Amino acid sequence: MAKTLVLLIGMATKTLLTDQFIDLEQRHGAHNYHPLPVVLDRGEGVYLWDVEGKKYFDFLSAYSAVNQGHCHPRIVQALQEQSQQLCLTSRAFHNSVFGPFSAFITEYFGFDKILPMNSGAEAVETAIKISRKWGVQKKGIPQEQAQIVVCHNNFHGRTTTIISFSDDQVAKKDFGPYTPGFISIPHNDIEALQDTFASNHNIVGFLVEPIQGEAGIFTPDDTYLRTVQQLCNEHEILFIADEIQTGIARTGSLLAVCGNCSCEASCLRQPDTFAAPDVLILGKALSGGVYPVSAVLANNEVMDVIQPGEHGSTFGGNPIAAAVTTAALNVVKDENLAQNARKLGQLFRDLMNDYIKTSKIVNLIRGKGLLNAIVINDTPDSETAWNICVKLKENGLLAKPTHGNIIRFAPPLVMSEDELIACVDIITKTLQTFEPN
Repeated sequence: MAKTLVLLIGMATKTLLTDQFIDLEQRHGAHNYHPLPVVLDRGEGVYLWDVEGKKYFDFLSAYSAVNQGHCHPRIVQALQEQSQQLCLTSRAFHNSVFGPFSAFITEYFGFDKILPMNSGAEAVETAIKISRKWGVQKKGIPQEQAQIVVCHNNFHGRTTTIISFSDDQVAKKDFGPYTPGFISIPHNDIEALQDTFASNHNIVGFLVEPIQGEAGIFTPDDTYLRTVQQLCNEHEILFIADEIQTGIARTGSLLAVCGNCSCEASCLRQPDTFAAPDVLILGKALSGGVYPVSAVLANNEVMDVIQPGEHGSTFGGNPIAAAVTTAALNVVKDENLAQNARKLGQLFRDLMNDYIKTSKIVNLIRGKGLLNAIVINDTPDSETAWNICVKLKENGLLAKPTHGNIIRFAPPLVMSEDELIACVDIITKTLQTFEPN
């Protein structure tokens, strides 16, 4: 019998299947997403099941939020245990979980202090505020004049401030007026960064994704981030790394700024070796997809500009979030997820490159660790990538296009080699049905 959900409406009951769930969402939910036509009901590890019982490989991981796999038992146990003891106090009072958690996460990533939030966009907004105040108080930037440099084709969220410096017209058009104070330059362009730093003395920070995710998994030159760090140091500008999607072992290291190192715990206490940011933004897999958690980390010289009443969140740093994040980060370390991402990511690219040698439908694959994308040989406004993803769904694998003709592949990091090979088999057999005769 097909898996169904019993929905109570007053005294009546209705059993719903895929089309009915989708219809309910269309009628009663805002149309701010365009999901694939699948209704998911259960997840475990690298697998998802829909409401009718069909099993899928998850090759998106909730945009890299589920690095530790769906419903990881250690993370779920931490959620259950803490939720039965204390859920929320707000930061109006101290609680017995936040202090130990703060000590744990700052040591884990190699910073002095954490400012906890809930969503990734909140964390980016927090980093912007911290950087601007640091610029005024520590660098002597005049009030209202602080500038932050960002990159073309960035994706840091969809709040009003963030879309003000976005190139994504879908998220931006008709939502003005926009927030000033940002300078946009090309990603992976050191010369543009040098020129911008040299020509504007009111710059307080450079906000950058180490790998541009939503733009299509654009990976910069190997020397880019290290040079960014050096230039920021020379000009007394904060290097702000948005690792919401790339962090927590996704790219084969604990953080993408760690380069190609094999770290499971932070290497950021060695800034002469790695591209250590001044401000680190985390979210998504920080909680293994179990609970909304984000964070901004920085050292005292930066973070101490924030004083009581200047920034906060009712739920930020709540006891459940602290317990869940501690468990999620321990899973990353204990299960060697960075090493697994590095090994399987290389295998995935090798296997896909073998296919691409004779393919006319796929131009290339790019990425790092288990954050990869293939570029479909069609225009960005075509439906080819979408149709391929629909066919992948029919064949038991879930992925999603980005920027029209790019398909992002980012499975949970707990995936085994055999499972990865099985996924490549599904992907290549699906692509073969789209190859021109």
